[in-house]
Amino acid sequence: MSEILSAQELRLLIERVFAPTAADTGLAIIVDLPDERLADNSEWSERRTLAAGWYRALLGEKEALGLERLTLAWYRNAGGNNADLPAACVPGDGLTIWNNADDLAGDPVPFSELFATHSMVLAPTELSATAPLKVATRAGGFRAATMPGFLPAMIPALRLDYGEINRRVNLLKEWLDPATAAHFTFETGEATHHLVLDLRHHTGHASGGLFPTNGVAGNLPSGEAYIVPYEGHIDGDPSGSQGTLPVQIQDEVVVYAIEGNKAVNVLTDGPQSGIEAAHIAAEPAYANLAELGLGVLGDFGLKPTGSILLDEKLGLHIAFGRSDHFGGTVGPDDFSSPDAVIHLDRVYIPETQPLVQVREVRLVTPAQADRVIIVDGVFEGL
Repeated sequence: MSEILSAQELRLLIERVFAPTAADTGLAIIVDLPDERLADNSEWSERRTLAAGWYRALLGEKEALGLERLTLAWYRNAGGNNADLPAACVPGDGLTIWNNADDLAGDPVPFSELFATHSMVLAPTELSATAPLKVATRAGGFRAATMPGFLPAMIPALRLDYGEINRRVNLLKEWLDPATAAHFTFETGEATHHLVLDLRHHTGHASGGLFPTNGVAGNLPSGEAYIVPYEGHIDGDPSGSQGTLPVQIQDEVVVYAIEGNKAVNVLTDGPQSGIEAAHIAAEPAYANLAELGLGVLGDFGLKPTGSILLDEKLGLHIAFGRSDHFGGTVGPDDFSSPDAVIHLDRVYIPETQPLVQVREVRLVTPAQADRVIIVDGVFEGL
């Protein structure tokens, strides 16, 4: 299929994703820029060109979409995935494609003003803006579809049957809501690993790539249900998340010891194990288990692209780090600096972690029988 969206396809995408009403008269496309902290790369450059092309194409669809304002806004990258956005951005004309934040010219506009005048926001960025946009949308007034790491190869995912995707992710949310724990069995060669994630005090979220009402933000393309494990923030009620969690990083399986919903130690030896042990020691907030995610797009024949935006939606994933944007308690202030803020998904599909097999995922609900939702990496009952 084509890796270019026509102007009509872009209009239909906006209509499907945001379901605009007469009150939705502003659409903003926000794009981050390299600087001395974070160097440019070919995919980032391609994404900026893509975003500018979308803006130019949508100029011809403004009347059909009922838009009074269509803005392409450039900004200095936030320094890290899901770190807070800078205070301001600079609107552009869609013809000049900036390659470095230090070269950016024009009158800055506070993000607060941009969001107040544009109720629909697309964010095809290098670094994920999902967390800060989730927080910003809580005040109402706008909604956002975040597209960190978006690549032209992902365009077929924008053409899927999102009615069926929404059915599946909402069913998964129904299963997550009453669950008090999730039990995992992983195999890595001859070893078996067991993990329990405490799901008490939280309910699930369904992210099907549709944002028809203000006050929400999420990924596009999407197709997952997710939940924040209980982090033990209630006095006298510690988190019951515990066990061992294997993660393949490059060619090495790193095994974390989990206690109280945190990675407290690395049980394996090797270069990647050493890096991870140092990371959790230096940044205790990174050691937090921030998300249990259940992506469904793998069932639609999609394959990983190397970008977490799509890859996490293909199957089971467990994230480390920031969780406040999902309703958890770990936020930017818990990290040593804005550049250290991270929400990092580890995706359990054969293409990304061939040395780790997911044998079973079981949801525990005291009021009814346990529900097995994954067997040998495949969803059951969807």
